[in-house]
Amino acid sequence: MSGVYVLGGFQTDFARNAAREGVGVGELVDETVRGTLADAGLEASAIEVIHVGNAFGELFTGQAQLGAMPATMYPALWGVPGARHEAACASGSIALLAAAAELEAGRYDCALVIGVEQERNVGGEVAARHLGAAAWIGHEAAGVRFVWPQMFADIEEAYAARWGLDRRWLGAIAAQNLGNAKDNPLAQTRAWTFPPEAFTEDDIANPLVAGRLRRTDCAQLTDGGAGVILASERFARDHAARRGTAIAALARIRGWGHRTAGLGLGEKLDRSRAPDHLLPHVRAAILDAYRRADLEGPAQLDGIETHDCFTITQYLALDHFGLTAPGESWRAVADGRTARGGALPVNPGGGLIGIGHPVGATGVRMFHDAARQVTGAAGAAQVSGARTFATLNLGGSGTTAVSFVLGGAA
Repeated sequence: MSGVYVLGGFQTDFARNAAREGVGVGELVDETVRGTLADAGLEASAIEVIHVGNAFGELFTGQAQLGAMPATMYPALWGVPGARHEAACASGSIALLAAAAELEAGRYDCALVIGVEQERNVGGEVAARHLGAAAWIGHEAAGVRFVWPQMFADIEEAYAARWGLDRRWLGAIAAQNLGNAKDNPLAQTRAWTFPPEAFTEDDIANPLVAGRLRRTDCAQLTDGGAGVILASERFARDHAARRGTAIAALARIRGWGHRTAGLGLGEKLDRSRAPDHLLPHVRAAILDAYRRADLEGPAQLDGIETHDCFTITQYLALDHFGLTAPGESWRAVADGRTARGGALPVNPGGGLIGIGHPVGATGVRMFHDAARQVTGAAGAAQVSGARTFATLNLGGSGTTAVSFVLGGAA
């Protein structure tokens, strides 16, 4: 994995409501493309292939074939091969994997990868139905008002049944991520305020949503886009030289893992009864990334960007990354190691709960933030001395799992 480098990246402001501004998914794509090219210091003529992550474009906006949207909004990209990728909340990571594979295969030397989603242009009930399309339709969640809160409430119940679960640690995860987001100028929640009771089981300050999940356990509907430029080693070396820098100043992909299970959550939980981890295929994706990066485990990481559509999702990620034994993720929260200044910071910029979760853009945003960390460009969210960061992006009820390890080129 020594040959795929990150030349630059961009994220829109996730606090914006595109529909209220009178813009749509096309304008989000245009802003993301322009910002990504500008950050990398590239002209559109350098882009040889485009990969777009988007999950629900047809449902929220009526627009399909979003692989063509960059050329539609930015005519200088007319004629460049483009494709759209869908894997629910992991759509952006699948787009990244596809682009990296083409670079490794030698088909192209420079790829533009963007993720984009517009979700706030419809009411909450309609949005919940749209998002529910990533479940196993006709086989699960029938008649459920809010599909994904209920599904992840079921995951929480599975944890509690096997190992026990003290909800104060989920409240601590929410408080940490929302606190980290206050230092992130692009986070959806950066200006939001919460009383201490909002991270407890107070029914007024933190009402129930589904099962035992409460309001601050949940990431919010979000509009936004994120993009990165990936390049071969040859292209990256030449580009760095033109800019008067060294290739060692760039982030690179050191390893990756990708596993897919069946759609149904019930079957996933049934299959997890014998293995140690609740979702063994998620653990396998992370171990694949470690192996390809030549890492023995989390002790060799400087930080993690992980999926936290709900607090239980981050809780799951902690033991699946190997920070603790299975079922003991609470220990990593309790001892402070996941805090921004801890031994292994997790979601230092706020995670999905703090930054926002425009579904198709999330995997690209996480990857971009990890790349910023290992190049010292993460601003107030910077983890001191970070050189190696991992990501974990999940789609559906853990159906699609993608993990990357990014590091400095040296």
